[in-house]
Amino acid sequence: MTILCFGEMLLRLAPDPGQLLLQSPGLTVRPGGAEANVAVSLARLGAPAALATVLPDNALGHAARDEARRHGVDTSRVRFMPGRMGLYFLTPGAVRRPSDVLYDRAGSAFVRHVEEAFDWAEMLEGVEWLHLSGVTPATGPGGSAAALKAVRAAGAAGVKVSFDGNFRGKMWSEWDSDPPAVLGQLLSGAELAFADDRDVALVLGRGFDSPDPAERRRAAAAVAFETWPRLQRICCTLRVNDSVADQTLSAVMITRDGEHEAAPIALTGVVDRVGGGDAFAAGVLHGVWRGWSNDEALGFGLASAALKHSVSGDFNLFDEAQVRAAMTADGFDIRR
Repeated sequence: MTILCFGEMLLRLAPDPGQLLLQSPGLTVRPGGAEANVAVSLARLGAPAALATVLPDNALGHAARDEARRHGVDTSRVRFMPGRMGLYFLTPGAVRRPSDVLYDRAGSAFVRHVEEAFDWAEMLEGVEWLHLSGVTPATGPGGSAAALKAVRAAGAAGVKVSFDGNFRGKMWSEWDSDPPAVLGQLLSGAELAFADDRDVALVLGRGFDSPDPAERRRAAAAVAFETWPRLQRICCTLRVNDSVADQTLSAVMITRDGEHEAAPIALTGVVDRVGGGDAFAAGVLHGVWRGWSNDEALGFGLASAALKHSVSGDFNLFDEAQVRAAMTADGFDIRR
């Protein structure tokens, strides 16, 4: 049974590390996009991953499709329609300067056509899990409508939903939007959510004020489970930034039966953190799909996210064996 990831595939343009945007004439182009990142990671981990998206019917769109397919993603649900390719520009951070993202996706083929591009009853045939994120509804009215259609169709078809909050304030602010209303409806259909207390507070319009972050997460999870009966697991990563290149990453999963924690991983000399959250989501979803325990799925997701920080680009390029090796390795000697 397939894990179907639904969302806009983009091209990312970035200067070399240590340079500002247009400081030099060269930009490196890589494919990306939250749901495409999850699909590629799942496929490389060995799961039957598919991607549903709308791409422009031109050389850029076909090249983006081919890149996802090259990593083992089923692209039979990709639709080609008139329009442009969605882009984003990334200025990589360094030392005390954080990375910065500039979106250029208005009027893309996805934004223009996504609402009517798919027959969701047909799209969900043979699908066990539907994964999507808060990025899709943030793209505009069409993206919001399409995301809601997809989640409602999944509920009607008995397809489980994995939802990553991925709140994008810059995108929501560009149109007459109501993020809490839309995101709340999407969460109401989810069994697995990648979110923290800030996401729950945003959607429900209430704060969680304990000075203890763990207590805030527990309080938010309790309210979320009460509000959304389908929800079974809430996961998030916890990041401590000493600098752009030196960070510590841990993870928490809260279920209706208890709480699970994955021990912190020190990340020194981070190469590229973009896509780390998608790698985490893919790792956890892979474990849940395989039927692993919550502790094993969470630890695997965290290790997957940590490995993503070691490679450039949005895609996580490691298989299940490599992630497991990262979970158990006691040294960093060359493997020969």
